[in-house]
Amino acid sequence: MTNSLRPMTIEHDMIRGAVEIEATERGLIPHRLPRWARRQIPDRFMIQTSAESAGVRLAIRTAADAIELDVQARRIAADADSPLPPSAYELTEGAELVATATVPIGSRYLFTFERPDGEIAPGPDATARFAGLGTGTERDLELWLPYYDAVELLELRADAPITTIPESRALRWLHHGSSISHGYRADTTTGTWPAVAALRAGAHLTNLAFSGNAMLDPFTARTIRDAPADLITLKTGINIVCGDAMRLRAFLPALDGFVDTVRDGHPDTPIVLVSPIWCQPVEASAGPTMQDPDRAEEWSIAAGNEDDVAAGKLSLQVVRAATASIADRRRADGDHRLHYLDGLSLYGESDAAAMPLPDNLHPGPDVQRLIGERFADRVLADFAIS
Repeated sequence: MTNSLRPMTIEHDMIRGAVEIEATERGLIPHRLPRWARRQIPDRFMIQTSAESAGVRLAIRTAADAIELDVQARRIAADADSPLPPSAYELTEGAELVATATVPIGSRYLFTFERPDGEIAPGPDATARFAGLGTGTERDLELWLPYYDAVELLELRADAPITTIPESRALRWLHHGSSISHGYRADTTTGTWPAVAALRAGAHLTNLAFSGNAMLDPFTARTIRDAPADLITLKTGINIVCGDAMRLRAFLPALDGFVDTVRDGHPDTPIVLVSPIWCQPVEASAGPTMQDPDRAEEWSIAAGNEDDVAAGKLSLQVVRAATASIADRRRADGDHRLHYLDGLSLYGESDAAAMPLPDNLHPGPDVQRLIGERFADRVLADFAIS
């Protein structure tokens, strides 16, 4: 411990972007699914990705010049020994990034799709340190945890008192999506498109995007049903296509049922159904996606084809049309707080020509920022609370 820094209590209401906070013997773990839902997770990959800290942050008010946060973090890895880049913890003030702390990797969750063991290789605690922050004047900061790590918060220290930022009247935005919304391939958490959008629009984000697992799971719908929100956005379809998890016959009632469940807890809350962004391999062909065997680098291709789509499998074109049709029907039936956004308006074919996806599936940092800026301007701005 740095001598000039004093321990500060991490209050539960200091943690934003989590739906449940678990007290452990050592500290606090923010969760993006409640315990009952975590017990229903059907595979080891989702156990880790749902535990990761996408959008989770500490909202603090302080005049501190130096802040330290001790953590025990866990990241998915193929093995226990290969080098991994450090984790990035970020401080923002308003929409501005004011400091970044890089932290060595701690524990590892050993997983590949070829060897889905899910074993934990324990690693050391680490400290995110921010220095040279203050002028002696109190300021409101948010400390963002890395979106790719599951983090246990152990101790917070500073050279001036830290309190919780009171809740404001800003838009409480809850988003559910896939790895694209989780942030896969973004450089840091504040570079993931939901964080970009939230910071740009001044919204309070709860990001319930689970890499590989936007599968219209009932436990996710019930979690959203029970969570406070002024705006709910549901970006679904690409995981279902890329995993070849449903046919059109199953997708239609599954999406309807998901919205029904969310509506049970949010009868008047605006809900926006967002269809997938452009992804060339499965635009017209069916999934699943697979690694191109002729390339050493990550490059996704479709294992299905257009004949499979004609037989009832899903492509992104089919999913967009089906999602739009459900939104239209439900609005005609009286749900005027339900909206539809074509994902191609966030990233379409012409964007792909100018800013291609680095693995033919996931947006890189440039496209993550583009999507976030467009979403803030085209969606969040329409629902801002005055």
